Amino acid sequence: MSELMFAAAAGLPLAAGWSVHALRLTRRIDTARHDPLSGLWTRDAFEGRARKSLSKGEQRAVIVLDLNRFKQINDTRGHVAGDAVIRATGMRLGAWAAGHHGVAGRLGGDEFAAVTDVCGAAATVTENLSAKLLDLLRGLERPVPFPGGDIDVHVSIGAARFWRPAADLSALLRLADEQMYRIKQEGGGVSIAPKHETAPALPTVNGRRRGRPGARKGVA
Repeated sequence: MSELMFAAAAGLPLAAGWSVHALRLTRRIDTARHDPLSGLWTRDAFEGRARKSLSKGEQRAVIVLDLNRFKQINDTRGHVAGDAVIRATGMRLGAWAAGHHGVAGRLGGDEFAAVTDVCGAAATVTENLSAKLLDLLRGLERPVPFPGGDIDVHVSIGAARFWRPAADLSALLRLADEQMYRIKQEGGGVSIAPKHETAPALPTVNGRRRGRPGARKGVA
């Protein structure tokens, strides 16, 4: 019995060491899946979590948002200012998504996406979602503090809703992206795809709206 107790005691440090190693490895993997600038999930990590959210079969909305005149910020205030805007947008979007049982990610550049719940009776879903997205818009468009003067931020948000399990995330992202593109042409704001719209209307290249980064062959 004493030999068994000795063996077990001797194995404790080894087990503890593996536990610490596993914890560190998990944290490193988790860190690698977060965009270092915005703090949000990277594209692949976001899409994995978004698909899991959609698979629950509950009402959800897929959102794509873009910063208006972001290149102008980089050109006139410098890339450090642009980074400050990306960082603030990530923090604000992440907090908003967490508060609405959702998940958010940075798809690349100044393009972000989120999946959020949609509450209310069928007759009021669009109204509720619109109010929710307008609240998000107001939060994202708060000026970003920066040395030399606050930076004005302008955002375009597109959204697509769904009700069925196992919805095609790629199609929903394209629909939301189309709505974002349309409202961006009008100067920004919020646009939600019609309830029964299920397929992208604008030309698609490599799974993305023509003109979007990554639409050209060979571009990630």
